[in-house]
Amino acid sequence: QVQLVESGGGLVQTGGSLRLSCAASGSIVRLNAMGWYRQAPGKERELVARIARDGSTNYADSVKGRFTTSRDNAKNTLYLQMNSLKPEDTAVYYCNAVLLKSDYWGQGTQVTVSS
Repeated sequence: QVQLVESGGGLVQTGGSLRLSCAASGSIVRLNAMGWYRQAPGKERELVARIARDGSTNYADSVKGRFTTSRDNAKNTLYLQMNSLKPEDTAVYYCNAVLLKSDYWGQGTQVTVSS
């Protein structure tokens, strides 16, 4: 079992920055991967960024060059640094963890980018 708690969402103007955090229960080094997904109203949930156990990352094309995901194994925490935010980044952002063949999700944190 993995419990995930996101924080750091909020309201920001276009061009601004936010950093999301995802605190996990237990050690994150045991996880196969962690990632960030988002879901805007009326849209499907989509992958934003993912980091594998070996540290390799991949990003959605829409956020490449603006978002960076990282992890602090000592703090069991995943981060998403979001820069140059756009109104289309507005969504609920969810933290995801994969352990063996199971997926775990946080409760989500709202990010709103005003134009």
